[in-house]
Amino acid sequence: MNGVSMQQVTPMAERRELISWALYDFANSGYTTVVMSTIYSTYFVGVIAVSSVDMVAGMPTLLWSIAIGLANFVVMIIGPVVGALADHQARKKIFLLISSIGCVLATALLAFVEPGEVLLSMLLVTISAIMFAQGENLIAAFLPELVPKEKMGRMSGYGWSVGYFGGLLTLGLCLWLITWGQQQGMADTDIIPLTLLLTAGIFAVSVMPTFLWLRERAVAQPEEDISYFRLSFNRLQHTFKKEIHFKDFFRFLLCLAVYQSGVSTVIVLAAIYAQEVMDFDREELIILIMVVNVTAAVGALICGHLQDKIGSVPTLAITLVLWIIAILTAFFATESVHMWIAGNLIGAAMGSSQSVSRALVSKFTPAERSGEFLGLWGVVIRLSAIVGPLSYGVVNFLSRGDHRLALLSTLMFFILGLLLLVWVDERRGKIAAKVHS
Repeated sequence: MNGVSMQQVTPMAERRELISWALYDFANSGYTTVVMSTIYSTYFVGVIAVSSVDMVAGMPTLLWSIAIGLANFVVMIIGPVVGALADHQARKKIFLLISSIGCVLATALLAFVEPGEVLLSMLLVTISAIMFAQGENLIAAFLPELVPKEKMGRMSGYGWSVGYFGGLLTLGLCLWLITWGQQQGMADTDIIPLTLLLTAGIFAVSVMPTFLWLRERAVAQPEEDISYFRLSFNRLQHTFKKEIHFKDFFRFLLCLAVYQSGVSTVIVLAAIYAQEVMDFDREELIILIMVVNVTAAVGALICGHLQDKIGSVPTLAITLVLWIIAILTAFFATESVHMWIAGNLIGAAMGSSQSVSRALVSKFTPAERSGEFLGLWGVVIRLSAIVGPLSYGVVNFLSRGDHRLALLSTLMFFILGLLLLVWVDERRGKIAAKVHS
């Protein structure tokens, strides 16, 4: 049997270990909320990039999209390699530690970037996003080792829910810091770097329980005289040759690639849309995202239970319909209240869809090949994080800054994803994972 052998089949993890697994989502969510979604994304577009000479309309948004796209391209290439290596050597936890340290350090270094230093900012954003994304892949690969398949939806939902509260806490502290700084007469160029240092610090402290309590249950395989790039290629080649046995896994990966392109776009560009189109100031924007985090946490929690009752595929279909309604609301928004409605719909849909997708991939994954299959999941997530934001950035640039027109490309991803979901048979996919493990 290829891959890592498990010490018998998925023993029930203790509650402390389950909490430590979920706390990783709590720890890293501050990074996505502050750097990717809210404070630094708008700071890059509105301060860092516009301070550079010869910056035409739409170019700052495009440059931000390129930085995110480059990061996800790198992860798309190295994700399966790291997954295969982690499986073979049973070192998921060590790689998770490396990626966490890398993300924390790169985030902290962003605090020292001056306005106009566009390339340096893009470089550090790219590095931090690579490390964050690799950590996401690795923490997800632990899920099949912790709980049986019938409880994965609930556990994934707990993780996402706890994660959104982590983002909420970090963003709330950043809002307090910004308000305090403004009262002291500080400029944005002095305040925003402090929020980045705060975010990095919260990540570093909150992630400690994960490395104290989360166990590596996999057993390392004997060393082979072969490079890990070749090992990764051989394992992935074996997986693709077995495509006939895992047809629902690959069908879902295609569906995921499409709708996740829309999700990825919203994550990194929604705040910019609210700022540029609806004239939200930074404080109003932060408060909106804080409320959205609560909505997302509740959505992830509810759908975690719902998918264990009615199935992951029907639950995902409901969330995609929510996404479509949310994007249409944002597209036709003319007043701030419309954006508040759209934002909360986005929150409910985002928490639900991401929780369901991780659980569904885990259900379709043979336990002994968790790193490899979750690595493929990571490849698809990263591909979508390239296609989605870049499509938005390119349309926005070509239309000379028309964000509403760019949003239409995002809407299409959710509609097509809903249509592709019809071809995924959840029951058959779960059986395949069990029979062909």
